[in-house]
Amino acid sequence: MIHIVLFILTIATTFFVGGFSYSISIMTILLAHEMGHYYMSRRNGIPASLPYFLPFPFSPFGTFGAIIKMRGTIMNKKTLFDIGVAGPLSGFIVSIPFIVSGIKMSKVQLITEDMAFLQLGDPLIFKILQHLLIGDIPHGYDIVLHPFGYAGWVGIFVTALNLIPVGQLDGGHIIYAIFGERSRLVSGLSIVLLAILTVFYNPGWLALVIILLIFGMRHPEPLDSETELDGKRKLIALIMLIIFLLSFTPSPFPALKTEKNGGIPI
Repeated sequence: MIHIVLFILTIATTFFVGGFSYSISIMTILLAHEMGHYYMSRRNGIPASLPYFLPFPFSPFGTFGAIIKMRGTIMNKKTLFDIGVAGPLSGFIVSIPFIVSGIKMSKVQLITEDMAFLQLGDPLIFKILQHLLIGDIPHGYDIVLHPFGYAGWVGIFVTALNLIPVGQLDGGHIIYAIFGERSRLVSGLSIVLLAILTVFYNPGWLALVIILLIFGMRHPEPLDSETELDGKRKLIALIMLIIFLLSFTPSPFPALKTEKNGGIPI
């Protein structure tokens, strides 16, 4: 029952934040992400719960996302890699159609001083699709995103956060499966880069830096930590790196100003 109740509550909170179109699209994206983890966990014989959705009506997203609980021991790096990759890859794939349809249904309009809207940073994938679907935006104009587009943006943002190669994040699982204990160097460098972003670019990253430091950068070892990944999984790891670079934006929520970044009305 708790899964059903949380699911319904999160539908309600996302509807409250962004309406029906946003609610149905963001719930689809989050469900795809978590069911990717769930399917791959069960496929590898690891007991996993159904997703626990986390409603939160006062955030820009209407939710804190969703989680699943896994019990048992990860047998080897291949299993760890497969489970870590499945979530963000599924979420990214499902986000793209919402971004495309959302951009197509969005409005390009003149931005005036009396308009208030939530400014969004542009990840590279958004810039590419915007250029292909809309082209250049005249000076003084901006895109007011359709709810589908905003849900796709949130899905890409969640993908980027999860692929940061630290600790128990999906990116932490992936990087450990590739480098083992040497992944601590990558995690440490990632924390340093986030700290630099916090100080010199966007203080909004401070909360994430603190959370990652509290929960630590260490990763529990699978039973078999010696067997290396095969070539196919290493290729998928390269694809995930490209997805991370396409999805990450140094400043997700810039200050309100008339720049050529997509926004949603407040």
